[in-house]
Amino acid sequence: MSLNNTSNVFLDSVPSNTNRFQVNVVNESHESSAAADNTDPPHYEETSFGDETQNRFRVSFRPGKQECYDDFLQNGETAKTDASFHAYDSHTNTYYLQTFGHNTVDAVPKIEYYRNTGSVSGPKVNRPSLLEIHEQLAKNVAVTPGSVDRFANGDGMPGDEQAENKGEDKSGAVKFGWVKGVLVRCMLNIWGVMLFIRLSWIVGEAGIGLGVIIIGLSVVVTTLTGISMSAICTNGVVRGGGAYYLISRSLGPEFGGSIGLIFAFANAVAVAMYVVGFAETVVDLLKESDSTMVDPTNDIRIIGSITVVILLGISVAGMEWEAKAQVILLVILLIAIANFFIGTVIPSNNEKKSRGFFNYQASIFAENFGPSFTKGEGFFSVFAIFFPAATGILAGANISGDLEDPQDAIPRGTMLAIFITTVAYIGVAICVGACVVRDATGNMNDTIISGMNCNGSAACGLGYDFSRCQHEPCQYGLMNNFQVMSMVSGFGPLITAGIFSATLSSALASLVSAPKVFQALCKDNIYKALQFFAKGYGKNNEPLRGYVLTFVIAMAFILIAELNTIAPIISNFFLASYALINFSCFHASYAKSPGWRPAYGIYNMWVSLFGAVLCCAVMFVINWWAAVITYVIEFFLYIYVTYKKPDVNWGSSTQALSYVSALDNALELTTVEDHVKNFRPQCIVLTGGPMTRPALLDITHAFTKNSGLCICCEVFVGPRKLCVKEMNSGMAKKQAWLIKNKIKAFYAAVAADCFRDGVRSLLQASGLGRMKPNTLVIGYKKNWRKAPLTEIENYVGIIHDAFDFETGVVIVRISQGFDISQVLQVQEELEKLEQERLALEATIKDNECEEGNGGIRGLFKKAGKLNITKPTAKKDSSINTIQSMHVGEFNQKLVEASTQFKKKQGKGTIDVWWLFDDGGLTLLIPYILTLRKKWKDCKLRIYVGGKINRIEEEKIAMASLLSKFRIKFADIHIIGDINIKPNKESWKLFEEMIEPYCLHESCKDLTTAEKLKRENPWKITDAELEAVKEKSYRQVRLNELLQEHSRAASLIVLSLPVARKGSISDWLYMAWLEILTKNLPPVLLVRGNHKNVLTFYS
Repeated sequence: MSLNNTSNVFLDSVPSNTNRFQVNVVNESHESSAAADNTDPPHYEETSFGDETQNRFRVSFRPGKQECYDDFLQNGETAKTDASFHAYDSHTNTYYLQTFGHNTVDAVPKIEYYRNTGSVSGPKVNRPSLLEIHEQLAKNVAVTPGSVDRFANGDGMPGDEQAENKGEDKSGAVKFGWVKGVLVRCMLNIWGVMLFIRLSWIVGEAGIGLGVIIIGLSVVVTTLTGISMSAICTNGVVRGGGAYYLISRSLGPEFGGSIGLIFAFANAVAVAMYVVGFAETVVDLLKESDSTMVDPTNDIRIIGSITVVILLGISVAGMEWEAKAQVILLVILLIAIANFFIGTVIPSNNEKKSRGFFNYQASIFAENFGPSFTKGEGFFSVFAIFFPAATGILAGANISGDLEDPQDAIPRGTMLAIFITTVAYIGVAICVGACVVRDATGNMNDTIISGMNCNGSAACGLGYDFSRCQHEPCQYGLMNNFQVMSMVSGFGPLITAGIFSATLSSALASLVSAPKVFQALCKDNIYKALQFFAKGYGKNNEPLRGYVLTFVIAMAFILIAELNTIAPIISNFFLASYALINFSCFHASYAKSPGWRPAYGIYNMWVSLFGAVLCCAVMFVINWWAAVITYVIEFFLYIYVTYKKPDVNWGSSTQALSYVSALDNALELTTVEDHVKNFRPQCIVLTGGPMTRPALLDITHAFTKNSGLCICCEVFVGPRKLCVKEMNSGMAKKQAWLIKNKIKAFYAAVAADCFRDGVRSLLQASGLGRMKPNTLVIGYKKNWRKAPLTEIENYVGIIHDAFDFETGVVIVRISQGFDISQVLQVQEELEKLEQERLALEATIKDNECEEGNGGIRGLFKKAGKLNITKPTAKKDSSINTIQSMHVGEFNQKLVEASTQFKKKQGKGTIDVWWLFDDGGLTLLIPYILTLRKKWKDCKLRIYVGGKINRIEEEKIAMASLLSKFRIKFADIHIIGDINIKPNKESWKLFEEMIEPYCLHESCKDLTTAEKLKRENPWKITDAELEAVKEKSYRQVRLNELLQEHSRAASLIVLSLPVARKGSISDWLYMAWLEILTKNLPPVLLVRGNHKNVLTFYS
């Protein structure tokens, strides 16, 4: 291919038709400047494509023939090149694609960006990320062919689409249009045996008027369902699975999984029903010719078994053969129906007249217009018999995976099928009601003789006397003869052929539907035990295993040969599916999700709800006990799927409604003032990554689970770009960890210049409305003596900030500390090594299997042969990984400490040292802990300060207060010697602790002292030590008392001392916390915001 490197190559006059893109060759050399005057001036912006001195392609919206630039552009996407240059080379004098006349990374809208990964309709292409567009890009960055789809408008390499289409063509998968795929199937399923052998009886019982109403009521149910189904189908791409797919993607796996299983089973049993109907008709013909093989029951079994084997062969042969068989059966059925209508205008003979057929007569029409119910029959009983004839509207949707365009085919084919079959049903009902009387003797001698009294019936007026049918049963007429249509038709055997066609076509449709729906259900892995049946075979991904299962179920019910009991349940299963389809449409509309945008606009959510209620009502009208059984089975399966919680996310309307409900409740909550009775700890927990400090999260979760808000927070400190990238990449993973470990908490993260700024942002902005955190939970900074100055300032600073924002503070200290990130890192490395080892073993074993098992593999060979180890083995190995590691690689005690709050605490005590009244938070948290399963055996012991000479009085007063708060306690201790000096050893230990941080300015001259203060403003001055000496004594003394009274407690809850801003230095405050909690069991230092969280008022 040769290229003309001039700017006016494609500037010829062009027709007015508009193409999406046009490629212009833009030459920036001086020679082409004159020619370039006739075109739009080129615009350039700095991108990763190269220098501005290089030549470029420009893609713009301009009218033109595609033929003009086919050498450069294929399908309006990618430029062709030859050996002379490369379209994506950034180091030579090359050409580039441009969007809207600009050389830019930004991409235009394309369908490839919106596909799912692994989509069968085409590859998913990743658009340039916001980071790539937003961040400044360096010049002369080469664009590799592998990444060209990220830069050249997001398109693939040249020929990608063509190659994919060729691959699809080679696969030869059979896809049906709306006529053969939906219309034909629905018509065949709706036109069942009922049309030929029961419709005449229904007209005889209910009359033409009520008969049409019965048909109309049935059609209302199916039409409303069809409309709802059409709306759901046109709200996105429909895959295989039919009713199951529609319901599960709309209402979620709970409803979809429950209805999918019973719907697939109903279709499997329906095969037996239709085959038995066919076999019964054949056996009746054999009886007439006296050709019975064994006896009627066994004949039905023999004929039914042979028939279902033949149908299975047609189905397994492929969808194309099955579709051809359906078309042939439809032609036979249409001929049979036409044969009936032709028969109604052929003049009746004496034999047919004696059987009640007189052609069209106004008197017969008038007589048959009203109802004439026999004993035990009524409107609803007759409706219950007819309604199954109107079902079958899901026959097309059930093979949605085999349709070319399900979104168009299902609505069009289903609604047209409902219309055509409704016209046929009403036409047959009116015609048969206008031609045939209700009762006839079949005796040609029962004619009216002159002089006989006429009973006024239509037959009497037409010369026949059938009056004795009022006193004795007759064999003919609408009420008595199920073969009326055969008698009326022009050629009786064609009606028999129609019956065969109706039964076999319905059986064939059900035999195909059941495996398809079941395969879709198994592929979603909702029921893990059924994963075996998900495998497909051949170009159409045929569910051969599902066919065999359906065949076995059908054979079992055919051999029973008694389907009168199971038939109502099957009808109710179908109706349950209809009800859920209608409810799905209503639910999706009611949830008001922006994703609910059906292209089929002829629907209304309240009409859909009415359709759902109507389906439920019809279920009880047909058979109340079958309806109850259906609901019980569906409820059981719903509970099972809900309990198992399948790992799927289909964006169901249930999720949308949950969001709307949560939003409405949150907004409603803002209108209600807070009340002390409803106070609950709502915590921000500074865990970092939640998996790195599990013990801190566990103790917080213990008093927030099911009662308060818990937000695990992490602050990323460092360069903003790197922090934001790291934060965004780990957000979903860390929230998923919380869900996996069944911790009811949220994860939030911020990027900040320093730790304190990040926590300050979290304290101010976390939460929503009334659901805002009121308590900050942090771990004790165990390494404070070795930490840099800025870390200590930030740590103490966030405590000050929390108090400034009137937030309670809880500091948790355990002996080993909280951070186990190093342990996790080692464990992760070992798990990777273990996975590599298992993968290697699996590959070796697989190769051995390949060599030893040559030939054709069995149909039922289990998939996933690489998975040779049980999942439990992997789980056990991950659990035992830490135990098997060398002791030197991590601190075993740290690992044990990280899980100490997950264990049941046993019989022990929670010692509450309620030294200062902070509103009651110090008392409320341990009380909530005692309500938890892990802590319920622990008793509360209350320690308060008091005067030595009033211990009993103060003990009684505290007991009275706690009883008014309705808080149970095991004991109350009044500590009267808190304010005495600690012993010398303890005080000396404290002095040694603070020695490195003391300024000692009093022993220096004034100038030197001032200089030291300026150089080390963070150090503890002698003046400060002297001013707060009593408080320091108290902290040391409290530790002595804690050692004396609470050394054996399971947990200590202690009032947190408050450091007055500007008066207490950070290092002194850390020394207070250290000496206060040193060598003790787990300690919670708690300080509320000094607003009441407890009340004794009702």
